[in-house]
Amino acid sequence: MARPSQDPQIRITEILDTAENLFTIKGYYGTTISDIAKDMGVTQGMFYYYFKSKEEILEALLNRHVSYCVTKIRAMACSNSLTPPEKMGLMFSIVLKDTYSNKDSFLTTVYDERNLHIKDKIARQSKLLLTPWGLKIIEEGNLTKAFSTPTPQTSLSYIFVIMDFLADTPHETNSTEIFNQRLRMAESLIEKALDATEGMIHISI
Repeated sequence: MARPSQDPQIRITEILDTAENLFTIKGYYGTTISDIAKDMGVTQGMFYYYFKSKEEILEALLNRHVSYCVTKIRAMACSNSLTPPEKMGLMFSIVLKDTYSNKDSFLTTVYDERNLHIKDKIARQSKLLLTPWGLKIIEEGNLTKAFSTPTPQTSLSYIFVIMDFLADTPHETNSTEIFNQRLRMAESLIEKALDATEGMIHISI
């Protein structure tokens, strides 16, 4: 039985960890709030003190994954040991690795038509959080002549469209061949958006 915690953030983390585990095992729609409370050894009343619905938990879990990605991208963008093209490729790699590592527990759920409003909301928030770091990478690339885009913000907006294109792939197909085709196409399109030399951008997961 989980011990009660006086720190609300610790309790929220316990709820999210428990919910994420149950969503992975039983699926989002196969898991009830009662299941989460029972697994934690707490009352449903305590649960509702922190979250009003299962949908709020899903959104909080997705935000937690976004925060994890943004933290890694921020550290990478500020690194002095990577070139701007390497940083741009890594920004994609970080996002895609998190997407693919959680595709069984989250992807089907967030692409369900009942949850598309959450997906769209999280996507907008993600782009807002990633924008300063993406611009930092592009501006650094322009300074070092690795990139030559006169419109960094427009280029980044287009790059986010490419990121969405790749992130949608595991929902649309399980074909490794198709994913690799999209990956190579994305690298080429990013290079064009940044006016970078062909072959400079590499994305891996």
